[in-house]
Parts: sequence; C-alpha cells; structure tokens
Amino acid sequence: MQLKSYKFRLWTNANQERELGIALETHRRLYNDALAQRQWFYDQWQISRNYCDQSGWYKEERLKNPYFARINFSSAQGTLRRLDKAFANFFRRVKNGEKPGYPRFKSRERFDSILYPSHGDGVRLSGNRLRVQHAGTIRVCLHREVEGKIKTLCLKREGGKWFVVVTCELPDRAKIENTLPPIGLDFGLTHFVTTSDGERIANPRFLKAELPVLRRAQRALSRKKKGGSNRRKARLQLSRLHARVANLRHEHRHRVSNHLLSRYGRIAVEGLNVRGMVKNRRLARAISDVAWSSFVEVLTLKAERAGGEVRKVSPSYSSQICSRCSANVPKSLAVRLHRCNCGLVLDRDQNAALNILERAWPGTGQWGVTLPLGEVLQEAVCFS
Repeated sequence: MQLKSYKFRLWTNANQERELGIALETHRRLYNDALAQRQWFYDQWQISRNYCDQSGWYKEERLKNPYFARINFSSAQGTLRRLDKAFANFFRRVKNGEKPGYPRFKSRERFDSILYPSHGDGVRLSGNRLRVQHAGTIRVCLHREVEGKIKTLCLKREGGKWFVVVTCELPDRAKIENTLPPIGLDFGLTHFVTTSDGERIANPRFLKAELPVLRRAQRALSRKKKGGSNRRKARLQLSRLHARVANLRHEHRHRVSNHLLSRYGRIAVEGLNVRGMVKNRRLARAISDVAWSSFVEVLTLKAERAGGEVRKVSPSYSSQICSRCSANVPKSLAVRLHRCNCGLVLDRDQNAALNILERAWPGTGQWGVTLPLGEVLQEAVCFS
C-alpha cells in the first residue's frame, strides 16, 4: 500500500472562515497548554508526560473548558500527537548529536493547520463538498479526482486562504517497463537544468523577480504598531506574496518534471549537498530560490509512477573531467566552455551532464569521438 495526498482550495464564506478561525485558535491554545504542562511536570518532578497522559488530561479538561469541548475530539488528539511527535524528533536529534530544536510555543503566525485523523469523524468529503463540524458544508475546488480510500484530512490556512489536504491509501501499482532513453542533468544558477543532449531550461528566479515588492511589504510591516490591526493586515499581505512565490516555484518544478519524463525514462542527477551550499552567504538566496532538492523529490516520485528511475551520483569534478577522454581539464567558474586536447569543445554544463549520465549508467554518457574541434554548439532550448 502507498499514500498519496491531494490539496484543494476551499471556497469559504464569512461565517465559515470565522468558525474555522475559532477552531484553529482553539487547537493552537491546546498545543501550547499541553507543551506548558510537559515543561511544568519536568521542572517540578522530572516526570515526562506522553501522549496517553495528555489525552486523558484533555478528556477531563474539556468538561471544564467550553472551547475545548467544542472542537472535535479526534482532531484534538491529532494536535496532541503533533506535540508528541515534536518531542520524539527533539530526543532523536539530541541522541544523534544534532542541533536539538526544542519544541516551542506556537504564535498565531506559526500554527496554521488542523488534522482530522479519521475521515467521517468531524469532517467528510462528498464530491466537491466538504462537511466540517460547526462550519457547515464548504465548496471544494475539486480540480482532480480523488483516488483510493481517504485516510486523513487536514485543514490548512495559507496566505489568508483555506485548503484541505486529503491523504488517501492506494494499492501498490504494478511496475511497468519504461523504454525511453536515459539523460543526465546538471543543475546550475544561470540555467535551472542543462541536459546531456544540450537542452537548457531557464532559471525563472521567482524570488528575485518579487524582491522589490517583498521589500516594500516588509518595510511597511516593520513600521506598523505591534498588536494592531494594521500590522495584522500588513503581515497578511506579506504572507500572500510569499505564497505566490511558493506557488510559482511549485508549478515550475511540476511542469519541468513532466517535460523531462515525457521524453526520458532514466534520469541521472547530481547528489548535491544543498544544506552545505546555502552556507555561502553570497549565493544562499539564489540557491534557495532555485529549489533543486524539491525538484528532485518531485522528479523521483513521478519517475517511479512512470516506470522510470532517477539516480543520484557524486557531482565531484563533473565539469572538470572531459566526457570524451576522461582527462582532467581544470577551469574556473568564469570559464563556461570546455576545451580538451582530444578535440572536444562544448558547454561546460553539458559536459558535466554527460559525466553525470556516465557515472549513473556507464557506457551511456560518452561523447561521440567524431566531433571535430570547434564544432558549433547546439542552440540552447529555453523552457520556462
């Protein structure tokens, strides 16, 4: 069995938004109260509270607190499990010697979702209508058919808009044979992707394009009085701009992955250490904007469904080694053309893509030996 998630926009009216907002705020306070209880028990008696303890506490607390009594019991358990998972991850990181990241109290800006662990308990999806406890029936922008058995639903607020994330359980698909040819991909900042066939996919730089507007919105937010309604409106406007950038980036990686998988079956990519690369303060924003890791995740998932394969290889010296004779040709980043004594002349990114393909599947990435010196490079094909 495998899980698949769908995300749909909810068309809410004023009353429904108010009820969903009240429920979200109640869940946030439940999360913070449960966290405060765990801290108090440990500070006073060095006793750890787990999910079972706090689930029993909530069952008694909702008899006294009308707000806790109003929310769905299963969704409240989902919030308590969320806190329990945060502590489990904290102890795991401590054990592994990583940065601990102790669970912290959630402000209104950092708590934006309600999980319903069981379909039909507090929430039910029927066609393009979502029935939510206390909020009524909400129209859903059902842009695709939901497949499989619905396991969980999550109501999420992003940039002032409400969405529902539906997680379904699907049976394992029969593996199909993909006979399309292999390809190697070289990632970059000048071009998003350069293939071993010479195709270049432009880097859209969505964040850079929106930076002037984001800076003005951030300055406007910083001038507003803390706790005021104008600051809340300015924060909402800023979050909408960031959501727009994220949506454009999301659409781009899906469009590029579909474009590649319609032509190639096996795809070799660089196994980049993005977490280490963003420590470069000069390139951190550009690297975060291009979002290579998210693209590889989407590409891998879609390739598996299509019967293909995405294989990561080491990127070390991929642009320095000649893809024809394997000679080492040192060059700085400013040199964008690969020239080798064997007569091979081509773009350095395409040369790197050929080496990446060869490392993934030996014998498939070697450049033809009949290429004459100074052959005109293929025209770049921009796909944006």
